[in-house]
Amino acid sequence: MIAPLLRVALQTAAARSLRHAAQDAALRVLMAFAAAMALAVGAACLSAAAIILLERQLDAAAAWAIVGAVWGAAGVIYFATAARRR
Repeated sequence: MIAPLLRVALQTAAARSLRHAAQDAALRVLMAFAAAMALAVGAACLSAAAIILLERQLDAAAAWAIVGAVWGAAGVIYFATAARRR
């Protein structure tokens, strides 16, 4: 008599913890996506501001070259540190 009741209680608790884990996973994915979008928008705004400021002193091609070189150096540094961690 008690075994079926315990089984139902355990199944309910397991389903509740599974739903909670799924909600946590979905929230983490959403937060990671939001952080990536914020990073992309920030990088675009920073690049636009740098190009505008550099174009006042240099021509447009030189400004784009400098900004591209900075982002290229940032990429090289990132991949170098990521490869070192592995």
